[in-house]
Amino acid sequence: MEIVIFAGIQAAGKSTFFRERFFDTHVRINLDMLKTRHREAVLLEACLAAKQAVVIDNTNLTVAARARYIAPAQHAHYRVVGYYFRSVVAESLERNAARTGARRVPDKGVLGAAGRLEIPKPEEGFDALHYVRIDDGFIVEPWRTTP
Repeated sequence: MEIVIFAGIQAAGKSTFFRERFFDTHVRINLDMLKTRHREAVLLEACLAAKQAVVIDNTNLTVAARARYIAPAQHAHYRVVGYYFRSVVAESLERNAARTGARRVPDKGVLGAAGRLEIPKPEEGFDALHYVRIDDGFIVEPWRTTP
């Protein structure tokens, strides 16, 4: 089984990427939907117990944030795959400005997230790590040391 962990600031394309690539095969775990860490943990535990493929569609900005998913997934013998979404603040702010209602994040939230972002590293426990950028669609590239 596989757990996919997204990392990147808001409006970097994570949820759209999920819909395009994983909607038919993986359960989506997302704090925007679930609202609490407790609900998130319950759903993650259920997916792991059921051997269900899952995508963690949160910003996952820090090593610690990603570790909350990597450790239990490894314990359940899951393959851990990471996707880092190129996080260019100006581009994310532009995409975010086009959002409406609750989907729109205050600009200071995007800026704050960019300041906290820790680029993922294979040694965190990823079995595979990919670099994603947007250029007339999503382009997934092999991991490189300096994204």
